[in-house]
Amino acid sequence: MNKDIILIDAGTGNLRSVQKALESVGVKVERTDDPQKVLSAKKVVLPGVGAFGDFMSGIKAKRLDVAVKQVVERDVPMLGICVGMQALFEIGEEMGEHEGLGLLKGTVVRFADSLSVKVPHTGWNQVRVKKDASLFSQIQDGAYVYFNHSYYCQASDHTDVIAEVDYGIRYACSVRRENVFGVQFHPEKSQAVGLQILKNFVEAV
Repeated sequence: MNKDIILIDAGTGNLRSVQKALESVGVKVERTDDPQKVLSAKKVVLPGVGAFGDFMSGIKAKRLDVAVKQVVERDVPMLGICVGMQALFEIGEEMGEHEGLGLLKGTVVRFADSLSVKVPHTGWNQVRVKKDASLFSQIQDGAYVYFNHSYYCQASDHTDVIAEVDYGIRYACSVRRENVFGVQFHPEKSQAVGLQILKNFVEAV
């Protein structure tokens, strides 16, 4: 395959597992926090862990937010993972209200205390694919993937939602708008299913 991926390092977590997962599906990965290298990307992966506010602060401090928006405008495919997916939206309510990248319409909110589920949502759960999507090629509806988060994305435009999950409520666990993709779960921790999703992003998107 020998395709290149720019892996954005926002400085908020260990990206080694994401890098290794991408390399295992035949991709040459360059991990960087340099906006100029992001601007030269053919495909971009934006992984994130921790709190939305910290993540966005890390991105903005290095002007990676500007670079991401510019490559998206150039139709470069981009995949946000976990907090990286949340960052695609307009507002995140973790650690106070923070502005996201605004590439998708919607807000990132905490699971309500009234729900009869434990928070954070940690462990394996089933993906319900809503529409035909290249990201889920060869993935069976109801396949299990690994989650670890306390906040979830409320997408304002339901046409952006390509897969959902049930955890007290049904919410978006994967999104797409044109060349912008996101997954709330961790494909790098989701074994064969997760690797297939990464492979689909690399090959088919």
